[in-house]
Amino acid sequence: MTLWTIHLLNARHALTPVLSEVRQASRDAVARASNHADLPDFDLVVRAQQDRSADGAIQGQAPAPGVIEIALTPDRFDPALFARALVRQMAHLVRWTGPGYGRSLGEALVSEGLAGHFVLQVMGGQPDGVDTVRPAQGAMRQAMNEWARRDYDHARWFGGKGDLRRGTGNSLGHRILAEHLAERPGDTAAALATAPAEPFRQILRRLAGAEGQADPEPAPSEG
Repeated sequence: MTLWTIHLLNARHALTPVLSEVRQASRDAVARASNHADLPDFDLVVRAQQDRSADGAIQGQAPAPGVIEIALTPDRFDPALFARALVRQMAHLVRWTGPGYGRSLGEALVSEGLAGHFVLQVMGGQPDGVDTVRPAQGAMRQAMNEWARRDYDHARWFGGKGDLRRGTGNSLGHRILAEHLAERPGDTAAALATAPAEPFRQILRRLAGAEGQADPEPAPSEG
């Protein structure tokens, strides 16, 4: 049985109106995820924020092994969205027991793709909005070129900084995993939770080729 502790940062009472709902949604999410994966012991830190942006109602991260952090806007609280956000971070939690989130762009793409598909496996429904962003023309080719780079710009690929749409990396990762799962229906996101990222590289290459974004084959040399 997974041991987990919830830490509600509520000294200023911002979370008070939704405390009971947060606790119940957390219990439900842990129970549902536990039916699909062996969750490691963890601490869940929940704090309030005041974010009026489109995706500011709830934000999560799993910054280290055994730690999930959730920031929510209390007057926009939705238990279903909270549960999905928490389950997404549980996928990262499990991945920390294997290769970790990753340091290269390719590793991050796979980690986010697995997280999105874990949400579908556990919660059902349609893919979350961040997983359905349409990448800009040429983004797949850029991702292939930067796959192994550890100095990639995470905010650009995932956070909407600069020339790429917010969620571009999430949607690319989601498509990579969708292609793999279609080819191997016996696999699941939970079963792949600690799989290495490199074998998925060729899937991105195929997807890019299908959309005309792959690197052209070198011309034959003249003899």
